[in-house]
Amino acid sequence: MNIRIFFALIIMSSALNSEENFGIVVHGGAGVMSGLSEESQQEIHKKIQETVSQAYSILEEGGSSIDAVELAVSILEDSPLFNAGRGSVYTSDEIQEMDASIMEGDNRLAGAVASVTTIKNPIKLARKVAEETKHILLVGDGAERFAREIGVEIVDREYFYHKERLERVLNSKNKISKLNNESDKIGTVGAVALDRNGNIAAATSTGGMTNKMPGRVGDSPIIGSGTWAQNGVCGVSSTGHGEYFIKYQVAREVCARIEYLNQTLENSAASIINELKELDASGGLIAIDHEGNIASPFNTKGMIRGSQTNKTNLKSDIY
Repeated sequence: MNIRIFFALIIMSSALNSEENFGIVVHGGAGVMSGLSEESQQEIHKKIQETVSQAYSILEEGGSSIDAVELAVSILEDSPLFNAGRGSVYTSDEIQEMDASIMEGDNRLAGAVASVTTIKNPIKLARKVAEETKHILLVGDGAERFAREIGVEIVDREYFYHKERLERVLNSKNKISKLNNESDKIGTVGAVALDRNGNIAAATSTGGMTNKMPGRVGDSPIIGSGTWAQNGVCGVSSTGHGEYFIKYQVAREVCARIEYLNQTLENSAASIINELKELDASGGLIAIDHEGNIASPFNTKGMIRGSQTNKTNLKSDIY
């Protein structure tokens, strides 16, 4: 065989194998996670594995990464186990204000919503903002008006009612207990995915912080802070003390260190989360790179997470 043809075949084979890498990672928030009953842990594992499995099927069948992350996050939003959608925590006004964002890496398509109170699945509305408007972020009444105009599902606020979480905010307001982002055992949800075509997508959704001021917006709907997707580099979804994740542009920073410092995904993600710990900022992130490698560092006692790729089996972890 001609030596040039031989090396051309090797290069072609390598390129094809790289393009075939695909997978998904999801998270259900970071925090202390101590005191979770065995039953609660099993519920969480079951929901995370169900979510990963359904989203992975999209990728396995040749579907898009943005479809996979939207599905994954919407499933978690529908579960009262997590602080997003139906499980959202309460503001000091004793209502739920929800935030979400989604991003696609090939053309940096991005959309987000913040401070919505009647949207069943904020992540679905975030995608509509990305695809059907000239904007990236819609908030409050304007976002909900847009949802009504395009037919995104709206529900009564009673749909989000959660007795235990209402009691948590009441106790917090009465200073019976001290709640913060780290001590909450429920958290923001998110997903990152790489599809067979090499496209990366990321999505994040949250109810924010217990007893937050009305109108407070954290990192989850902020592109570059809570969510980032960049083809050829990586996709990231963050969870934790949102104000710090905004100030340090955590999601984008993971990819920037890979792109400009030639760091591995694992080194970049871990170093950033460790640096945040030195600032007393708690949290974690999930990430996937263009080769299907994954990372999920956190500096709290636990972070709910799950993953499956063409190179790794379905798994879920809490601690």
